[in-house]
Amino acid sequence: MRLHVKGRNVEVSDSIRSYAEEKLGKLGRHLNDPTRVELELAVERNPSIADNHVAEATIWTKGPVLRARESSGDMKASIDQLADKLTRQVKRYRDKRRRRAPRSEGAVPGGVPAASLDVETMIVKTKQFSVKPMPPEEAVLQLELVGHDFFVFQNSDSSDVNVVYRRRDGNYGLIEPQL
Repeated sequence: MRLHVKGRNVEVSDSIRSYAEEKLGKLGRHLNDPTRVELELAVERNPSIADNHVAEATIWTKGPVLRARESSGDMKASIDQLADKLTRQVKRYRDKRRRRAPRSEGAVPGGVPAASLDVETMIVKTKQFSVKPMPPEEAVLQLELVGHDFFVFQNSDSSDVNVVYRRRDGNYGLIEPQL
């Protein structure tokens, strides 16, 4: 992990630089080596702003670019808060990538074996939404945008309600009803 520290309206001292390297260096355990991290430290000159020590970071990964911004009355506190926020973001990013791995057979997503579930099931939530006409390829893009495992849409070719879903092998499936 390559860390670049720069200052805006503030001179970055060696102690602050080493403190930031120590705190953000812990992110290296969760990230791959070629990752680049840029930390910008700033002091707001406006006297009406109490939390005037600002720490902003940008992390370039193979996937998304992660960004965070924290401010407080002390630069070290801002760096601590920023490191905590980035750690949560990086863990969430890593967990999303791991969840795409195939699940074991005979278990449901909660880790509970299928045989131990109660026979009685209840509908606990009902949701209504508008179904928009679109081709299946666009529905796959919408599926990725909303981040769910399936997406319901009206097929613009057949005018039927269809479902696209993410398969365990990483590909997509299309469910077309037959009436």
